[in-house]
Amino acid sequence: MDRGGFPQFADWQGAFMSRGYNRVQTMDRRSSQEGRLSPVRERRLIEQAQCGSAESARALIEAHQDRLHAFVWRMVRNQDDAEEICQDAFLRAFQSLDSFDFRYRFSTWLFTIGYRLCLNLLRRRKDYCGDVDFDTLPLPRNDDEPKTVAENVANSDEARRLKKIIWESVEQLTPQQRATVLLFYRESLSCQEIGEILTMPAATVKSHLHRARNRLKDLLGEHLPEDWSLMRLADAGAA
Repeated sequence: MDRGGFPQFADWQGAFMSRGYNRVQTMDRRSSQEGRLSPVRERRLIEQAQCGSAESARALIEAHQDRLHAFVWRMVRNQDDAEEICQDAFLRAFQSLDSFDFRYRFSTWLFTIGYRLCLNLLRRRKDYCGDVDFDTLPLPRNDDEPKTVAENVANSDEARRLKKIIWESVEQLTPQQRATVLLFYRESLSCQEIGEILTMPAATVKSHLHRARNRLKDLLGEHLPEDWSLMRLADAGAA
């Protein structure tokens, strides 16, 4: 692949690789909302990167690399593939940065590229496995209510057992359903925003979420937790 489209490629690639790939674990320990750029700050960085600023390009990468890697890894379930896809996604984004449409967020554009690369890989290997961490699903901001699955079950072993069952069930979702679940719960995106990433109408996103919820409820059966509604999976209106 020609890497001449962005003269500081070696520099920002080094920034991307320098921290290693413990990003899924890092994302599991903190909210995916942390460290996000404001629209004003993001636009300034993009404009500076368009003018050749390696420092601004590095800042854009550092602001998005953890979230992108967590999403990609859960789609493809392979560390090497996730690393390659993330690098390719950033490369393509920066090579086309001059044509960036400021009506959208950089993350929307980047996740769109990453999602398409994931689909290409999954189609090549005909493997639809995946993963998702429901431990960090957004819950109501009520101090009287538990904030994680682990806090909602009394025994930590039971919490791990429940999450294992959920993960195994999520592996059986289609790539589109898995992506909508990740973007809706992990990234807290609206159906409209998810539709922009997956290039589909918001109504189709809602349909994928609805089918994913029903499929998970069928797969989980008796293992479906009583507080499932707290994880916003039972109420289709939440979509």
